[in-house]
Amino acid sequence: MNNTFWRFLGSSILITLSGCLGNVVDGIIVGNLIGADGVSAVNLSRPVIQFMFTINMLLAAGGSMLVGMNLGRKDYPRAAYIFTLSVGGCLAFGLLMTLSGLLMPDTLTGLICQNEHLWQPTRDYLLWVLLGAPTYMLVWALGIHIGVDGSPQLSSLAVVIDNGVNLLLDIVFIQYLDWGIAGSSVATAVGHLGGIAIMMRHFRYKNNHLRLSPLTSPLSPLTTTFRQIVSQGAPLAVASISLTLLLISANSIVVATLGRTGIFAFAVCMNLLQVYNLFLAGTSRTLQSLGSIEVGKGSDDGFRRIMRLSFRFITFAMIATCGVVWIYPQGIAELFGADTPELLSETDHALRVFALSFVPFCYIYVLMIVYKLYGHHRMALFISFALSLTVIPVLWLVARLAPSLLWYSYLIAYVIEALAIFALHRATHVKFELL
Repeated sequence: MNNTFWRFLGSSILITLSGCLGNVVDGIIVGNLIGADGVSAVNLSRPVIQFMFTINMLLAAGGSMLVGMNLGRKDYPRAAYIFTLSVGGCLAFGLLMTLSGLLMPDTLTGLICQNEHLWQPTRDYLLWVLLGAPTYMLVWALGIHIGVDGSPQLSSLAVVIDNGVNLLLDIVFIQYLDWGIAGSSVATAVGHLGGIAIMMRHFRYKNNHLRLSPLTSPLSPLTTTFRQIVSQGAPLAVASISLTLLLISANSIVVATLGRTGIFAFAVCMNLLQVYNLFLAGTSRTLQSLGSIEVGKGSDDGFRRIMRLSFRFITFAMIATCGVVWIYPQGIAELFGADTPELLSETDHALRVFALSFVPFCYIYVLMIVYKLYGHHRMALFISFALSLTVIPVLWLVARLAPSLLWYSYLIAYVIEALAIFALHRATHVKFELL
């Protein structure tokens, strides 16, 4: 069990690391080859990509947990049926996004960009994001499913090559073919196609169980199975939406309360969150994959062991990250361009507070997955809503009543949520121990 856990965890962290580095380097390439307008166009298109990712969490993450449970029960036909419906739903949504790009690119661009100067580069980038939407949906969906089916290393290899091809073609399409910002979007889609091609090797392995299954299968009505997939993935999708709403609200509150100095410090802290997310996403993906298989086997001991390993790893990762931030806050601030005493002072303080604030966030997020795998769907859904939405009213109140304490809002909100989860856990008589 230990070897399997660390093998899955290593692959999951590599996938997340590759994605994070790919996004950062992609932004650097666009900024240097196109300029600030190119970076702005990419950022303005992020909500559309985040929306696709949210639907993927709903269908692919939910489907993969059900697939894992059925693999644990050795019900391979049922696992293949759910896999087909989950991936098919993701592909259908991707094609719908492509159709919207063909029919109304100007309307969609207007929804995310009201700046006349940035409208055209945003449209150029967004159009190819929409045309390539099926590749976004498939590469994410296949990656999580083949990991559950025993090929986490193949999934991580595909993501690394995907990002490598993307970065290489960024330079070719933008600098040498002179495709402008559209070249960056096309490069991403082509990279995803390469990742998909590598993942398809999984279906040539005889020992793996996922295959395409007719959707007319008598195993269960299609609509019933689809509802089960959506129900399983709902907490993760809601958490993704809530985090997006939180970021939009927090940006507005911080800039109104602390001005340009505050929003710079907040931006650095959000980049710090990427480091936490590296460990959190790897742990969550591993817990989802291995935990669902153990639940399917009916092995409570096996699941509890996976759970303990997950919490143990996230604890050590948080301690190490907090230690680095508390020792070197000024170095981190300078890395992002803080060059005045005012910026350094504000950012140093914010980083140290946020380093602690993200710790309960990570624990609560992992706990949400535990509740979901145990079948406590309402508790999981409550956490997914409260995980981010609790912070918004706390931020607003602190900004009004004690603006000098604004950076503590996240920590206060997550402590409140932890207490609420404990109270609900006791009140609803949930029949499992957390550790």
